[in-house]
This record gives sequence, C-alpha cells and structure tokens, in this order.
Amino acid sequence: MIDPIEIFWSPAGDSMPTLGSRELADFHDGDTPKIKMPVRMLSVDTPEVTAKTPEKAEKIDQNFLQLAAWIRDGKAPISKDLAKFLLPKLETGKAGTLQFKQGTEAAAFAEQNIRKRLRLPNDKMRKIFIRTADAPFCNSHRLLAYIAPNYTPEELATIPRKDRPTFNLDLIAAGWAAPFIIYPSIPGELDMPIFLAAAEKAVADEKKIWGDPATLLAYEYRAMEDLHTVTKKIVEKKPLRPGEEFSWRERYCVDMRSRTLHGPEDYFRVPPIYRLFLWPQDVAEAVGLLNLTPSARLARGD
Repeated sequence: MIDPIEIFWSPAGDSMPTLGSRELADFHDGDTPKIKMPVRMLSVDTPEVTAKTPEKAEKIDQNFLQLAAWIRDGKAPISKDLAKFLLPKLETGKAGTLQFKQGTEAAAFAEQNIRKRLRLPNDKMRKIFIRTADAPFCNSHRLLAYIAPNYTPEELATIPRKDRPTFNLDLIAAGWAAPFIIYPSIPGELDMPIFLAAAEKAVADEKKIWGDPATLLAYEYRAMEDLHTVTKKIVEKKPLRPGEEFSWRERYCVDMRSRTLHGPEDYFRVPPIYRLFLWPQDVAEAVGLLNLTPSARLARGD
C-alpha cells in the first residue's frame, strides 16, 4: 500500500490535434500557424541520451570514475551523506553507458506506446489531450505538459480514469521513468493516487530502471555531470562564477507524506516516489501554500 500524502493540485487541460508528419510550421491560415514543437512531459524523468553514442557514453563512465576519486579525496563540493549515497553508482565504471542504454530503450518504448495508443481500430488517429503547466514553458523553451489520447465524452463517462492513463503515467508504470514532480505542476488530486500506485509497483517489481541498483536517476545523472564540470575547474584551479560551486544541485525536496522540506543535497532521504521538488524561487510560496516544515538539518543550516 502506498503511504498517505497531503499534497494535491487541480490543473486545467485542453485538446490539440496530432502533429503527424507536418512540417515545423504550417501557415494554411495566416493568423493560425500550426507549430510542431517539443513537449517536456511533466512529473516524469527518463534516462538521458545526451551522450549520443556508446563511445561518448564510455567517456562519461571515465568522467564519473574521476569524479568519484575527487569526491573521496575531498575535492568535490558535495556533502558527505550524499556522496556516500552516490559513490556506489559512480564507481561501477558503467554509469554513463548504463544511462545511455536505458535512455535509448526508454525512448523506443515511448514512441511505440504513443503510436499504439493513438491508433484507433479503423486505423485513424486520435487527437492528443494536453494539460499544460501553470508556467507552460521550461528554460529550454519546451512546452511542459501531461499528454494522453483524447477520449470522447462518452468514453470519458464509461472508461475508468486508471484505464486511460497519460503517456507520462505509462512511462512510470513501465519502469522507464522516475517520478519527477516539480511544484507547482503537481498531478491533480484524482490522478496523484494512481500516479503514486504505479510508481510504487514499478519500484517494488524492479521494472526496467529500478531493476539495477547502479542506476542513476536522470536528475542525479545530470547533477553528476554538472558536479564533474565544477570539480574539474576546482582541481585545475580555474576561477568559478559566483554561485557556480553549488550550481549542480538546484532544487529543494519535499516529502509528500509529511510535508517536510529538505535541502538540495538531502533529497535522497525521501523515497523516490514521494519526492516533490521545488525551485529555490518557489520555496517561500510553497512553504506557505502547502504548509511545509523545514527538516531539522535544513533548519540548522547543516
């Protein structure tokens, strides 16, 4: 059984047609261009394929081994507790190749799953339902959204919510994505229990990314890439920009079960399925709106 939580949200939604093979922009109607653009699926984080090739992934293997050595030598700006948690994953010698392999397989699953669920029995394609975030675009100019097949009103009245999941949830249930909920784009109160139950089952059944204890969750992987870059500059005695030393760990973390707010390097103290992340600029607002309590370590400034 999943633990009870006290964090809920009720976002709005809308529908958009499938883009299919259309060009980047279609100006059939002068004031209504149809634009093809990337969508960052909310609340999920699949393994990264930024290495691009197996050979470059092997280079990251070596970078992470080097980072592990720097951490053990006390040269990396990371807390002892988080270092202890991450070192076994960094020292496998395959952290980069494992991430790339998992990312490639996750991408293949996502493509096949979306095509399969959008196709109707008559081979026509459903429209796509899209529910955007309160702040619709990320820093990389991607649309932030939950996406799913668009069902008719009749279907919505007869098909249970759990049997018409978003594509985001499909990734969680299949074990190809870690929960990555970032305030304020929290799943709605009806969706959250389904989301958490799917995540719990994927973890318990050790599906896909959860089946290898050496897996770095995608947000951990990105943080370690950034930490390697920062530590390399420290080791080489190159100047750092103001704040760059700790720029690799950006988000605070809330335990959704207790509303406890943890510092950026203490996220690992919360089980992965119950982590709610906050950007620093949102902490004050979230503390008030969600009635959060700082952890003892955060309150002490440890």
